[in-house]
Amino acid sequence: MKLSKELLNGIIIWIGISILFLLMKAANLADVFYLRALNILFIYYGANRTLKSNFAEGITGLPENGVSALKTSLIGVFISIAGLVSYSYLQGGDKYVESLSASFLFGGQPTVMTYGVSLLFEGIVSAVIVTFTLLLIWKKRYPTD
Repeated sequence: MKLSKELLNGIIIWIGISILFLLMKAANLADVFYLRALNILFIYYGANRTLKSNFAEGITGLPENGVSALKTSLIGVFISIAGLVSYSYLQGGDKYVESLSASFLFGGQPTVMTYGVSLLFEGIVSAVIVTFTLLLIWKKRYPTD
């Protein structure tokens, strides 16, 4: 069974984000916001990889490539959030999230699901921004009408 390029590159995004966060946790840098923001680089990498593959296959329509890149980014984001929620429950659930949320924009005591949904919205916005940015970069390679 061959995985679609969107799923494969989404899994690559998830692996990259997971390794980044595990390394940050191991180095006690998990609370540094700027390092956590680096996950957008993995979304950029996976979506760009999908666009390169599409271009090599002769798929040059901007709408088709936009859907493909967005699908890749969203797959990576959804798998990453599911992994974070699972990891949070393995580490102690809401108590673990309270330790993470000290540098996050939550007030009060967030739950694992509140944290996950908030990061999901952030991830979806990141996926859309990365997709549009990449389409602007790749637009010059596509033939004009």
